[in-house]
Amino acid sequence: MMPLRQRMIEDMQIRNFSPQTIEGYVFYVAQFAKHFKKAPDLLGAEEIRGYQIHLLRDRRISLSTMKVAVSALRFLYKVTLRKEWAVEYLEYPRRSKRLPVVLSKQEVSRLFPVVRNLKHRTVLMTLYATGMRVSEVTRLRVDDIDSKRMLIRVREAKGMKDRYVPLSPTLLSALRSYWKKYRPKGALFASQLTHSSLTTGSVMRICRDAKKKAHLSKPVRPHTFRHSFATHLLEAGTDLRTIQVILGHTSLQTTAIYLHVAENTIRIKNKAEDLLGVVLKQGAPL
Repeated sequence: MMPLRQRMIEDMQIRNFSPQTIEGYVFYVAQFAKHFKKAPDLLGAEEIRGYQIHLLRDRRISLSTMKVAVSALRFLYKVTLRKEWAVEYLEYPRRSKRLPVVLSKQEVSRLFPVVRNLKHRTVLMTLYATGMRVSEVTRLRVDDIDSKRMLIRVREAKGMKDRYVPLSPTLLSALRSYWKKYRPKGALFASQLTHSSLTTGSVMRICRDAKKKAHLSKPVRPHTFRHSFATHLLEAGTDLRTIQVILGHTSLQTTAIYLHVAENTIRIKNKAEDLLGVVLKQGAPL
């Protein structure tokens, strides 16, 4: 499989795939080959179909993980092996349209004081104050913070696209306090043990510990801060297009999901909209 693996990697590098995407695709193709104990170029459409059923029924993987596995196999067979049937036999699973979990402002405010470690608390503040993805926050460098323009540069985000996000005065103050204590030189949030950037797994653990200490019932993950940031902006009157640009969404439709969770779009604003109250007043006493 080594020559095929190398060719697939080169095909992805030619298309400027991110290192994370390349690593993920290679992993899922390797798992596919390991399952049948054969090289992928010796397997065909029926084996692919059987493997997808195996992932769903036996492994019970999530639909998001299934989508990545399908994308990896699609790339291998369509691009590297140039099989015309690849698209037909490798359809993406239909995802359920679940609304994101959003914390209220009060719930967010309960999280920060319980995190005693300054670095960990600053990471969580950055997640919420910028709406950045966890991978984007962990890759931040000191020179990405532009205090003169009050912006933070996000390098090679999803889709290998750079963008800027706003730097609030409160976050800038928190980052300065953090810098005075840790004096980071390269990576903004570096591990004290490895001196490299914090891993996403480390940030997940920080979120889990903060949730437990704050006694919150809702799940708290790094992406929860992103959802909460976008929803709170919308509730504060920020237009959807601006939120789309800040979050780095390609499609406005992706950003529009926050319309379904923002309080000011679903809350009954006045008594005239309380339809049940109106009809009960007009009818006989219950």
